[in-house]
Amino acid sequence: MGRAFEYRRAAKEKRWDKMSRVFPKLGKAITLAAKESGSDPSTNAKLRTAIQNAKAENMPKDNIEAAIKRATQKDVSQFTQINYEGKGPHGVLIFVECATDNPTRTIANVKSYFNKAGGGLVPTGSLEYMFNRKSVFEINDSVINNLEELEFELIDYGCESVEKMDDTVFVYGDYTSFGSLTAGLEKNNIEVQKSNLERFPVTPVEFSETQLEDIEKMLDKIEEDDDIQFVFTNIA
Repeated sequence: MGRAFEYRRAAKEKRWDKMSRVFPKLGKAITLAAKESGSDPSTNAKLRTAIQNAKAENMPKDNIEAAIKRATQKDVSQFTQINYEGKGPHGVLIFVECATDNPTRTIANVKSYFNKAGGGLVPTGSLEYMFNRKSVFEINDSVINNLEELEFELIDYGCESVEKMDDTVFVYGDYTSFGSLTAGLEKNNIEVQKSNLERFPVTPVEFSETQLEDIEKMLDKIEEDDDIQFVFTNIA
């Protein structure tokens, strides 16, 4: 699981290297969270998480506040979250999570990305069983004294495993445990850098460097689209 996540993290960081791409996505996540459960982060855990992730990417405070205020605007009422599933180059499985105010535009764009790469969409739900959905929390290693103690403290909150990669500690749990794990980390005064719901392939697949180049070209096009929030694959 860690290796698959590490690949996706590195690939995402490479593709999101320009602030002009990442800030609109982060802003949309903040707006949707505020629209769903209110503009007060202290009582809206989802909004608190979205702001936390934005700060981790150095999103300016003014941008964050503007995204929260936008939740009260009329056009935001049309926002909806949609998932698309498909197969890309060399049979890679791709799960796309979107947030859009125009589903017709979004599905047309997503279809074109798949078709131009020689792939295509599959019926919704076809790939659900091919991915495990997990809660993932990223914590700076400097605030953790003992990984085993941390895991033990969080077991009752739904923690399944704890891993360390370089200077970052990753806490994993089932997607249904996101709220309880957030509460457990806060109770233990552990500051989280980023947190999200990730999809991990049940059966990761190895691809050659040449194949990965084709796949990455397609993923680049998909993630340039402001309607796309997250993209997950079955790459090992």
